[in-house]
Amino acid sequence: MADSPTQFVARTPSTDVRALLGPEADALLNYESKTIPRGQLHVPGPDFIDRIFTLTDRPTPVLRNYQTILNTGRLAGTGFLSILPVDQGVEHSAGASFAPNPAYFDPENIVRLAIDGGCNAVASTFGVLGAVARKFAHKIPFLVKFNHNEILSHPNTFDQTLYGSIRVAYEMGAVAVGATIYFGSAESRRQIQEVAAMFEEAHSLGMVTVLWCYTRNNAFKVKAADGKSTDYHAAADLSGQANHLGATIRADIIKQKLPTNNGGYAALNAGSSSYGKWDPRVYTNLCGSDDKGNGGHPIDLCRYQVVNNYMGRIGLINSGGESKGANDLADAVRTAVINKRAGGMGLISGRKAFQKPMTDGVKLLHAIQDVYLDPSITVA
Repeated sequence: MADSPTQFVARTPSTDVRALLGPEADALLNYESKTIPRGQLHVPGPDFIDRIFTLTDRPTPVLRNYQTILNTGRLAGTGFLSILPVDQGVEHSAGASFAPNPAYFDPENIVRLAIDGGCNAVASTFGVLGAVARKFAHKIPFLVKFNHNEILSHPNTFDQTLYGSIRVAYEMGAVAVGATIYFGSAESRRQIQEVAAMFEEAHSLGMVTVLWCYTRNNAFKVKAADGKSTDYHAAADLSGQANHLGATIRADIIKQKLPTNNGGYAALNAGSSSYGKWDPRVYTNLCGSDDKGNGGHPIDLCRYQVVNNYMGRIGLINSGGESKGANDLADAVRTAVINKRAGGMGLISGRKAFQKPMTDGVKLLHAIQDVYLDPSITVA
């Protein structure tokens, strides 16, 4: 294992992205967006802090720590991010998460995977990062996730609970903190207040803030007249609005699921129902869908998420999603291509990397990074 992330020198991309994309290669690599022009976006780059974040009211130590994250790992100096998140021991239960590779019950192996994988940072719980802080906090940026959903209580509920303080994260040497808000849930307004207050404290101590902007409400699974149900939790319009709320409470980086469809607002306003505020031009002009949100190129749907991040002033990192086995590498590369070409800042991929042997996890993380290191893959 490398002792320091600065020792990574293998920065030349070697992943055959086109082969991994298969039949989708041309549609993803050659697509040119007709929605929001790339010239209107604030895209990542080596000067992102100087060009974008020095204009904000963030304290100077936040700028320094953000730059530290951007200067770490294989993507150092590019303005892009590859983060390893392993908080699933709480979110999804340790047994279910680590049964595929029990080595990751040991916090040291989580951090080693992030370093060997050339990541910009490692994101995990107070317990995981605190257990090895003196060994690793000076070798790779720590991102402490301070709230979690807990599903040991019976019956299972879906809420975010605070697991510690910003002060503890600061004292263990973390340069960033993260949280989840379930936007759309009955508990979301309390979560917004809690997280906004803790982000304010984190900024005062110089730490970068990262928000998992997830939607959560059973009503977002809509049954049509034919009886078929469609899940809109990852719809471009709903997830985009969640991002906008996240930027409002001063997240510096937003984590979001890659859009799987569009038209959440339209579906929730079908028939006699009424929900929120919406405009069909979101679908037609801003996402390339029809006026009900059907269709739309994956890059355009993701671009709408970037647009809601203040046109990219707040970096968008998409999640890697669950591990599904043999197709994990191709799926991760596809997500990275869509994110980069949409104007996003990178990927935060966990289960696809740690639910397999460490060498395979490192290979997957490097493949993701290769997309961002490849100058031929540009913003659409």
